Amino acid sequence: MLKDIKCGKFNLKFHKTLLMGIINVTPDSFSDGGLFINADKAVEHAKQMVIDGAEIIDVGGESTRPGSNFVSEKEELKRLKPVIKRLASEVEVPISIDTYKPEVAKECLNLGAHLVNDITALANTEMINVVKKYSAPVVIMHMKGTPKSMQQNPVYADVVKEIKEFLNYRVAEARKAGIKDIIIDPGIGFGKTTEHNLQILKRLSEFKDMQCPVLVGVSRKSFIGNISGMAVGERLEGTIASISIAIMNGANIVRVHDIKECKRAVQIADAIRCA
Repeated sequence: MLKDIKCGKFNLKFHKTLLMGIINVTPDSFSDGGLFINADKAVEHAKQMVIDGAEIIDVGGESTRPGSNFVSEKEELKRLKPVIKRLASEVEVPISIDTYKPEVAKECLNLGAHLVNDITALANTEMINVVKKYSAPVVIMHMKGTPKSMQQNPVYADVVKEIKEFLNYRVAEARKAGIKDIIIDPGIGFGKTTEHNLQILKRLSEFKDMQCPVLVGVSRKSFIGNISGMAVGERLEGTIASISIAIMNGANIVRVHDIKECKRAVQIADAIRCA
């Protein structure tokens, strides 16, 4: 059994699968870009996600979709600060900040965020210092390349083996620096083809011996559209199928847009897994 992870006044307990709700405070995210750039709309949506069953809210101020452009630290903070500040006082679940920039993470942790979701796996050593200073849990994710270039013909000899080797190294480095509470994310869609993503989901159990909670983010992603032919807004069923498989194969946290519908699927998948 995985140990609880302390997030400020909250505890993440892994006796069941946790739902992480996505809030993109961006104009250009692949699925909901522009919908929640207004702070009031973002906060209200987050509150509804909590009502619907979200146990973590993950807020991002820079799109990391394939081909996305860099956003300055100043612009990212301009988008994030009013949302994080309000959520810290208005919702009763942990708030995750989706950023790879140390100063952005620091500002948001000061405003009341509880954990850091870093798609670059603490590549910036200053991020290690920030996470350690605030005793914040961190999500360490695998990505091949950068969001701008990651989908330009990614190649692996053995995708799961290579991701696991990378994550093992980054987790060891984080622990060496004194970071204790680490969640791993194999990075579905971040420098992977459709076949790579399918192999990761099929072989997800191979990550379990790392003794870290496993986060999986498949919600509305391109591989679902490539298989089903469905546009971004029509990938709910594919998302539910994918998270159900992920849960059966060991996912501890699923990061999704559609909380209410995915909550129902998670309840069934958990019941079957624990039967």
